[in-house]
Amino acid sequence: MTRIVSGYAGSLSLQVPKSGTRPTSDRVREAAFSALDARGAVHGAHVLDLYAGSGALGLEAASRGATVVTLVERSPAAAQVCKRNAAAVTRAAPPSARPSVEVRAVSVQSYLAGASGPFDLVFIDPPYDVDDAELLGVLTSLVPLLAPHASVCVERSTRTGEPTLPDGLELVRRKDYGETALFWLEPAEA
Repeated sequence: MTRIVSGYAGSLSLQVPKSGTRPTSDRVREAAFSALDARGAVHGAHVLDLYAGSGALGLEAASRGATVVTLVERSPAAAQVCKRNAAAVTRAAPPSARPSVEVRAVSVQSYLAGASGPFDLVFIDPPYDVDDAELLGVLTSLVPLLAPHASVCVERSTRTGEPTLPDGLELVRRKDYGETALFWLEPAEA
């Protein structure tokens, strides 16, 4: 079962697509958001959740105070699950703190080609079969859409190794949780 870990929608159960997704575990989400909360990176943020699956990462950010969240998921079935989960999280919000949550049922590259940003916080949790070249293309398209202080969290299998980074992004930290590796990226200093 996947649930919102903390914030106004804490403990709310989320639906998960029947197939084709690999939801981030509650343990990994809790650890990631503890680090983000310690930096003040979530409250008021504009968040982008790429390869959203159930939307758990972006919706966790909404529950913790992000003001704008965009979930991008090309699978029509998964996008419908994202919409239902987004509606449930939005309903749980106090009226004064209701986030704007948008679900885009398009491919990640199609979305990035027309996006305007800037984004403060980006989650990238692609299927494990997305290779390094495709991930590099996504990261390259993302660079001009990032706020100067942005955080980008890439989730991969520990067996895939460190992602290749484009100019404009730098790795600031890696943390492993069992079979899951989180790579924390930030805009590179000019």
